[in-house]
Amino acid sequence: MKSLVLFSCFLTAVIGIQSTCSPEARAVSASVSSPLSDSSLNMLTKEQLMGQFDPAVDSNFVRVEAPYTARAGMLLRREVYEAFKKMWQAARKENITLTILSSTRNFEQQKKIWEGKWERFAKETPDSEERALRILEYSSMPGTSRHHWGTDLDINDLNDASFVGKGEHRAVYEWMVKNASLFGFGQPYTEKGPARPYGYNEEKWHWSYLPLAKQYRAQYIKEVRDEDITGFKGAETAVLIGVVNKYVSGVSLYCQ
Repeated sequence: MKSLVLFSCFLTAVIGIQSTCSPEARAVSASVSSPLSDSSLNMLTKEQLMGQFDPAVDSNFVRVEAPYTARAGMLLRREVYEAFKKMWQAARKENITLTILSSTRNFEQQKKIWEGKWERFAKETPDSEERALRILEYSSMPGTSRHHWGTDLDINDLNDASFVGKGEHRAVYEWMVKNASLFGFGQPYTEKGPARPYGYNEEKWHWSYLPLAKQYRAQYIKEVRDEDITGFKGAETAVLIGVVNKYVSGVSLYCQ
């Protein structure tokens, strides 16, 4: 567990928020079990990596219930949910409330989000590649989202401004930066720079369960090619943009 605490300190340094890895954080780490599990060694099929399955009928997924979310119908992998619940309980002891806004999304759900934006931006951005890049500022192409894996979740707000300055959830983000790694979670989309030149814009609300997500990302990069990304409007731009290398691969160093 000591290594998890050290990793938490490293995490805060990478993101750029100062932390002393407080005694409270160490106490939390001592009270939770390791996020690793035997099932973390399981591989996904290519279809599962690309979200082409129904998590509602997959026994590895469980429903997210109150008080961890205010919205019914969301699903997470069992290990991810158990780790999140421990993190939620630790946060509550420090008057921090973590609320899941979005969790697992399969191909069809991601397609609905993507095509909604594709149509909405059509008039302002008629060039297909430019339009795809505009959507890719925050939304994944269907078949490429980390949300397909059941390892990633969005919390509290979908606006970075809420997590900084005088934002409503600044304390939430600061707590997550200091403590999330103790439970296996990391922020895949930090600020872009030399260490992360490609990918989506920063998302302070997006957190990933790394004991599983690191493995699935590595498997995805090995097995999926840009040419495999099909079945939705604008899919032809996947090859032009290089979405696997620049977006699926384009995460923070500690999430690789």
